Amino acid sequence: MGQQEYHIKNESVREERDPLPDPGRIAGPLLTWYDKKRRILPWREHPEPYHVWLSEIMLQQTRVEAVRPYYARFLQELPDIRSLAEVEEDRLLKLWEGLGYYNRARNMKKAAQKIVLEYDGRMPETYEELLKLPGIGSYTAGAVASIAFGQAVPAVDGNVLRILSRIRLDGRDISDTKVKKAVEDELAEGMPKERPGDFNQAMMELGATVCIPNGAPKCDECPCSGLCRAKQEGRIMEFPRKTPKKQRGMEEKTILVILDENKIALHKRADTGLLAGMYELPSMEGKQSKERVIEYIKRLGLSPLRIVKLAPSKHIFTHKEWHMTGYAVRVDELEQTSPDGGLFFATPHEIEERCPIPSAFAAYTDFVEIKRRSFPGRSARDTQTEE
Repeated sequence: MGQQEYHIKNESVREERDPLPDPGRIAGPLLTWYDKKRRILPWREHPEPYHVWLSEIMLQQTRVEAVRPYYARFLQELPDIRSLAEVEEDRLLKLWEGLGYYNRARNMKKAAQKIVLEYDGRMPETYEELLKLPGIGSYTAGAVASIAFGQAVPAVDGNVLRILSRIRLDGRDISDTKVKKAVEDELAEGMPKERPGDFNQAMMELGATVCIPNGAPKCDECPCSGLCRAKQEGRIMEFPRKTPKKQRGMEEKTILVILDENKIALHKRADTGLLAGMYELPSMEGKQSKERVIEYIKRLGLSPLRIVKLAPSKHIFTHKEWHMTGYAVRVDELEQTSPDGGLFFATPHEIEERCPIPSAFAAYTDFVEIKRRSFPGRSARDTQTEE
């Protein structure tokens, strides 16, 4: 009965949906607002194709404030597509360290290699060709094609879906890929031919700074408030509609900071799966006691001298949470041993220079003063997680 009632209610909301307003009606006030209020960002001031692509990939799950230093550092070391295609993976992930979702960086390298082989190192200019590159979906293809090449194609992300759902009083589930595709098709029919890149960026900017996802939107500052049915009917907080995410699973882990006077033990994760190819502190499944930890250290072929329990920590991924217990274990002559467990030993300086370590271990790398990339915050576009 509950499911039937949901469908009836959902259909009644769908019937209220306005046709998509002529983008020309939105474009005028939106671009006037954008010209006055837009943030000055390096990838906007120099919209070269590689720069636009890099910024859009970095911004997919990350706030603008966090991206700025990563973007500058990345371009300083990998200034063009050819250098990205040739970089070693560990170095690439080190440059990406702290941004999370590391497959984004791997896919950029794969795409760069394809561009070098098939396009002589130049970004393809059309939406259709961009879609053929690894890691580039409809949103990124639309953003690059419109911003870098002036192609009149939409770039529809969560910001755009949220804005249009409120303007149209659209009760469709914006997490449904069919809904996203329908909005892309509808918007594409009327995309303004003049300044399509600025139109897409203005929609993104409006969603990030005014028609925000969390908390009350700043309707008094919105250039589209006169077109917004949700505003007119006082129903702004009812939209967008989105299916709640499934509850994350929880895993207990015991993290080990194994060290002698100079070096720290690390383990490299498998090339597939969660945090693939990253370096991590050794760990044990479950919440372990000091006695169990000492036994495990001995089985690795190490000689524990002293053990100290560290503060617990928690890290949230997309589909799971790690609840972590930590121990610092001082061992005898770490560098003279060849322990089991696939451990890798390095000084804090060596780790800082060449070993990408996920944010999940930040509480424990801080204990041994390993500096990682700072990470001020995630984006409104996606969940606050790291993979």
